[in-house]
Order: sequence, then structure tokens, then C-alpha cells
Amino acid sequence: MQLTTVYFIRHAESDYSVRDEVARPLTQKGLADCRFVTEFLSDKSINAVLSSPFRRAVDTVSDFAQRNKLKTEIIENFKEHKWGDEWLSQPDFFTLIERQWADFDYKLYGGESLSEVQIRNIAALRQALAKYNGKNIAIGTHATALSTIINYYDNTYGYKDFMAIVDLMPWAVKMSFDGENCREIEKINLFVKRKVFLKHV
Repeated sequence: MQLTTVYFIRHAESDYSVRDEVARPLTQKGLADCRFVTEFLSDKSINAVLSSPFRRAVDTVSDFAQRNKLKTEIIENFKEHKWGDEWLSQPDFFTLIERQWADFDYKLYGGESLSEVQIRNIAALRQALAKYNGKNIAIGTHATALSTIINYYDNTYGYKDFMAIVDLMPWAVKMSFDGENCREIEKINLFVKRKVFLKHV
């Protein structure tokens, strides 16, 4: 059995004073924190780097890609959830999040439902799995987009889980696939040094 391993990388901290979703850059802290992504991916034998087209996602994985002479492949359908036509204040933003997790088909005018976000992200993932079968790939992504992917394979993942990671940037999720079948999901806090305990038999 040849597994495909996908490392989803939720982008580092971005500058919310820039309201253009596509062009929003990382903050200085976000740029500095990209080193955690590079360090994390450095021993994973990554064969390809993919990303949402949004600048904050591309920039989060670009240091690793450049250091390893890999071209970042832009995948339109990995882009983040479109909330609506108007910029939301923080209270309205979190009210919308809670309502959408309660009803995957709910959306604002000009926005997307979580169901729609999930459908296009899963479609993009399936194409990547077919193209890179048996390989190790990294994907630059976003909190909501990634959360809908996790929810697709583990329907217990919901609003509380999303809120637990909403301020965790960058963040990583490792998924292992046999064909299109997800065999394992591992959520990884890049800011915490992990100890590995080996059991000798």
C-alpha cells in the first residue's frame, strides 16, 4: 500500500488592516513565524508544494519551497471562504462563524456557505491526491478552508474545534491517504516542541 501524505499549513499571522482578501500580506510576526513552517517541513521529504492563491498562504510556504527548489503550485479552489460582500466587524464575524457551523448551508449575500467551501476544497484535494499519489505534499491553506476539509473526514470536528485554532497561526495538519481514503489525521501545534518517545521491542 502506497500512502500519500498531505501536510496542510494554515497561514501565519496576516495584516487585517488590509481588507483585500487576495492581497492581504503577513505581518512582521507572521513573516518571522514562517521559520516554524520551514523547520517543520524540512525532514518530511516533500515532493511538491501547493497553495491557495491568497498571498498570506503563498508567503507562508514560500520560504520552505524556495530553500528546497520547489515551485509553489497555485490551486484556485484551495482559497479561503468568502464571507460576503461587506467587511464584517469582529463581533459579526464570530456570530457568522457560529451560525455557519450550526448550518453548513447558511451564507450571507455574496458569500459562501461552509458546504460550498468544503465541496471545492475537497475537489481540489482529490485532484492533488490523484496527481501526487504516493508522494508527500505541502499545501498552504486557511483556517476555515482547512477546517471544512477536516470535517469532511471527521464529522465530529465542529465549531468548538474551529474556535480552538482560530488564533493559531501558522498551524499544521497531517493527513495520510490510501487513494482517496483518509487513514489518519494529526493536528500539530508548530509552536510546541514535541517529544518523541520510542518503544524498543
